[in-house]
Amino acid sequence: MPAPKDFNDRMLSLGLARVSEAAAHASATLIGRGDEKAADQAAVNAMRDQLNKLDIKGVVVIGEGERDEAPMLYIGEEVGAGNGPEVDIALDPLEGTTLTAKDMPNALTVIAMAPRGTMLHAPDVYMDKLAIGPGYDKDVVSLDMSPTERVEALAKAQGVKTTDITVCILERPRHEDLIAEVRATGAGIRLITDGDVAGVMHCAEPELTGIDMYMGAGGAPEGVLAASALKCMGGQMWGRLMFRNDDEKGRAANAGITDLDRIYSRDDMVQADVIFSATGVTNGSIVRGVKREPKFLETETILMRSKTGSVRRMIYRNPIR
Repeated sequence: MPAPKDFNDRMLSLGLARVSEAAAHASATLIGRGDEKAADQAAVNAMRDQLNKLDIKGVVVIGEGERDEAPMLYIGEEVGAGNGPEVDIALDPLEGTTLTAKDMPNALTVIAMAPRGTMLHAPDVYMDKLAIGPGYDKDVVSLDMSPTERVEALAKAQGVKTTDITVCILERPRHEDLIAEVRATGAGIRLITDGDVAGVMHCAEPELTGIDMYMGAGGAPEGVLAASALKCMGGQMWGRLMFRNDDEKGRAANAGITDLDRIYSRDDMVQADVIFSATGVTNGSIVRGVKREPKFLETETILMRSKTGSVRRMIYRNPIR
């Protein structure tokens, strides 16, 4: 029997699933109601309550923001019952607040857990991200390549034409040049309005999602969550922090980051075995959303462990009280 303080990912995984499920249940009543803040706060409250029931000594390393900006689940907050293993927690109580408020696809509640000190403490800045699925040689594409070179290299690795490649990109004004360059290669683009954790995860299951590669700038904290998912599902990912001003560089310094130009691989962002759980809030291509029946709420959760590469999909029916 392992020592009480060991990171027993198998035993902890079902508890983590309960955390993401609780957050999805809490935000379900606010789907399509147009109130992003209320939906997010409901998910935060439920996730925090469930986390504090787990036998862990957890610290939130990826959370809702700095302590003065987030009353709950802020970066550095201690969670758990205070016994058991010391762990890092990365979470997004509601990945896709806008998606939830507008009842659009792919809103998720997301959480990952790893041994203490093994997750990148990513500051709340942008990260330039690149991800592909499993089955490729190491570094077949890279952040140092142009978007055109990435598409051509991936097509060559697959033995197909560039017109057979589909790239997922977050639809933002900052990506106008990127989108134009990718389209000029003949590749297709799947534009998403929000939720780039799900966007990166899509690369791991191209046969289901039709997406071969993810690229573009999004939140650095979400990059760590996406890396956690890919470490379980298989696939390669790279990220490089982006800074718009000295204040953002100061945030990086406060997080202990000294090399501002470093490119982080998937395993740099998540250095040890990790468990990952995501529950659907609205219907999506990864999991379906919360389904309300007369006496039940039904959710679908994807629960994964990098140690074994196991991917478990679970349906949870919870009586409405």
